[in-house]
Amino acid sequence: MLDKVTKLLLVEDDEDDYILTCDYLQQLDSHTFNVEWISSPEQAIEKLSKNEHDICLLDYRLGASNGLSVLKKAIANGFSGPIIMLTGQSNDELDSAALDAGAVDYLIKTEMSSSRFARAIRYALARKDVEGERVERLKAEAENRSKDRFLAHLSHELRTPLSSILGYTELLLQSDFSHQAENELGVIYRNGKHLLSLLNDVLDLSKIAADKLELTLSEVNLDSMLADVYTLMRVSVLDKGLTLRFESQEPLPLVAKLDATRVRQILINLINNAVKFTDKGEIVVKAWTQWVDDTEMLFFSIKDSGMGIAPEKQELIFKPFEQIADVESRSVGGAGLGLAICAELLNRMHGRIDLHSEIGKGSTFTISVYPGDISEVERQTLNFTSAPQLQSKSAPCKVQGRVLVVDDLRDLRMLVGHMISTCGARVDYAEHGQQALEKVRIAEAYKAPYDIIFIDIHMPIMGGKEATIELRKMGYKGPIIALTAATMKGIHEELAALGFNDVIPKPVDSSALYQCLQDYLIAPECAPQAKNIASDKVLTVKKQRFLLVEDDHDAAQITQLLLESLGVETVIASSCAQCLQILNHDQQFNKVLLDMHLPDGRGVDLGQQINDRYPELRLVIVSGAEPDPKQIKDLNIDRVLLKPINLSLLETLISS
Repeated sequence: MLDKVTKLLLVEDDEDDYILTCDYLQQLDSHTFNVEWISSPEQAIEKLSKNEHDICLLDYRLGASNGLSVLKKAIANGFSGPIIMLTGQSNDELDSAALDAGAVDYLIKTEMSSSRFARAIRYALARKDVEGERVERLKAEAENRSKDRFLAHLSHELRTPLSSILGYTELLLQSDFSHQAENELGVIYRNGKHLLSLLNDVLDLSKIAADKLELTLSEVNLDSMLADVYTLMRVSVLDKGLTLRFESQEPLPLVAKLDATRVRQILINLINNAVKFTDKGEIVVKAWTQWVDDTEMLFFSIKDSGMGIAPEKQELIFKPFEQIADVESRSVGGAGLGLAICAELLNRMHGRIDLHSEIGKGSTFTISVYPGDISEVERQTLNFTSAPQLQSKSAPCKVQGRVLVVDDLRDLRMLVGHMISTCGARVDYAEHGQQALEKVRIAEAYKAPYDIIFIDIHMPIMGGKEATIELRKMGYKGPIIALTAATMKGIHEELAALGFNDVIPKPVDSSALYQCLQDYLIAPECAPQAKNIASDKVLTVKKQRFLLVEDDHDAAQITQLLLESLGVETVIASSCAQCLQILNHDQQFNKVLLDMHLPDGRGVDLGQQINDRYPELRLVIVSGAEPDPKQIKDLNIDRVLLKPINLSLLETLISS
């Protein structure tokens, strides 16, 4: 490989010194130099200002001028390379002056035949390379920040109209008009959800590229997780007239250490793809363990009887934005991100994804993940598709009472809350233990205590264990149920000693949840009527009022309609100025909902002004992108809602 040629500018008005310097440079084995000789200060400044040279040797004496003025002007005009000052005699004062002006070194011409000259050249060029790498790194970081800002803006711009699409559709589906166009509304709602999932895929991929995607490992019940996936995917498979089978031909560990959310995401993505490209036949999901080198890995395969994938496309589909189907025909939708995300996630789980496919015969995707040390874990053959299990999941019990669900993961909160509400109980939510304590205090003060509390063990601010200890100190006597992925030996005894009544393992199995509700809550026919009436009176004491600050007219209107359908009086402001004008005359609002991007300012700045003027008002950020935690850290923010806004999100907001 040829050495890189170093472009050197020699500014020297003595021809003999020029010849000697070139001779010394040729003796340096470490670099090959392309020397350009300039003798006048004016030419030197002109050349250096173009910043085309890797290094400059600059004589201190240039006729009537001195090199210091050339040095200062060159640096001021943008020369970024190293400059070494040359002089005929040693002078500490000149040495200091040259270094202060920006030179990287100072050499006496008599030293040019020594090793010091070679060392000075090498060090100067090495520093230039290091500085160049630093500048490139800073540029890359700036580009990443710019990309993050763009994605945040894109997220906001897409989520705002999606709020209107999904919100209005949700309202219409619940209205008297739904029976006239239920199928059409369903199509709109499903496609809106599909757009939202594509947006989430893009954001996931950007997090992976920026190395910002974190895995959350926990002890996962495999049977429960796979049963959840089966139940979720069974409907879409049946809708297309296909058959879905889950198989395990060997005993599997009952528990594995995984990121359950991400493994579920991968399995659902692969099964969805199988459904897309299969018109008849079946989809079979198999699970097994296998030793790879010295590690026992957990494997899943997803086999379909679909169209198959051409050999030349089998490598492409794992790259972002590549699709299996012909883009022009658009026979299958999607952004081509799912498989790329699966491959990246599996790589972070010390696993991989493989594909075997034949045109017309179908495809088999095989994935592997590291399940932690499962050598001592109990194993059994799992039966994911048993009819009794599915029947118990789809037939919830009927109970009555007030339930508090506490979990920092919104999706899990809403899932558990939805399952409980289908049984007839009234559900309230909290994001962490501290918020749960406050809700319990308020409920007790209004004589409407919670009949049961479901609480996650590991949460920020305050975990479930600490919260339960405090709840028992406060005098709460109702049942407290732990939601935990930790199922190791002795966990039940430990939690019971802290004040828990029962444990439901994660992922939450609906049959276990329903059984728990039956054990601790009373059925409607057994409930005294007076208690129900009194409870209703307490819960409808005061109608809530919200101030919504949103400049997008459609988004503001649908949010107002959704809130008012839940009994919340809603006032709309479309700008910072209008918001402050309203608050100047009326501060009787339970919450102020702030959009992050307003025509006359930022929601963060408006929030600061509201905090300063009306500190008693509770603020909620409503944003199309995750706000920077640093921006809202000092604000009195109640919570952050990510668009699109829907009824379930607003229900949790009202109850908090």
